[in-house]
Amino acid sequence: MNRYICETCGVQYEHSTEEPKHCTICSEERQFVNVNGQNWTTLDKLISSKIYKNNINLEENGLFSIKTSPTFGIGQTAYLIQEKDFNLLWDCITYIDQTTIEKIEELGGIDAIALSHPHYYSSQVEWAEAFNASIYIHEDDREWITRPSNKIIFWSGESLTLQNGLTLHRTGGHFKGATVLKWENGYHQKGILLVGDIIRVVADRNWVTFMYSYPNFIPLPVKTVKRILNQVEDFHFEQLYDAFHGVVKKDAKQCVHNSAIRYIDALEGKLFNT
Repeated sequence: MNRYICETCGVQYEHSTEEPKHCTICSEERQFVNVNGQNWTTLDKLISSKIYKNNINLEENGLFSIKTSPTFGIGQTAYLIQEKDFNLLWDCITYIDQTTIEKIEELGGIDAIALSHPHYYSSQVEWAEAFNASIYIHEDDREWITRPSNKIIFWSGESLTLQNGLTLHRTGGHFKGATVLKWENGYHQKGILLVGDIIRVVADRNWVTFMYSYPNFIPLPVKTVKRILNQVEDFHFEQLYDAFHGVVKKDAKQCVHNSAIRYIDALEGKLFNT
């Protein structure tokens, strides 16, 4: 019996004697099946290969990035947030080994894990069991769970405060239960918004974008981007961190506003005439 991991998206499945026939995460339009076909591995194989390691770096006071090198799966970055005797892991990565566990224990461990959307569920149960942490996922994305666990708490509604200063907000968009994290005390109490790729920082770090599918370039409709913008306008934040270490260092709220307006103008044919 193995817990197989999809090599394309890095999501782990529950115990089975044979490899799954397909990856439910990759077999729909927001992801993709590798051009060379569906391939599987296991966490044990990744560790025994001695190819991978996790880099844990301080980004801001109380904020650490965690990223696997070389890149595995989608290649996202997870973040560890330290907030008054409460450590939160925002989003997750597949690779976890004893060295990673020891380094994070030195930082105070993990009290809870919160996910932006299914593409980053990765080996979340492995992480939860290693640190005896609960996993918070919006109930609207329950159907995408590939490894059930009693560690998972499905929350409902539009927001959930995990700890004073750490609040999850369901924005929808990329997925129905798509969630962002507002950290009120981040960046010297000016606020940090952590967004996965519900909102994505683009090449020009003064702008962000919003997509239904990033690899397949499917945009979100205007009404959805307007809804997300209306939610974000109520938040207090100066900086923004996305899942690929894209960072807006200042005036991030204004950046999201300007980007949403530009996006809407483009879809409505007002931005250009070509």
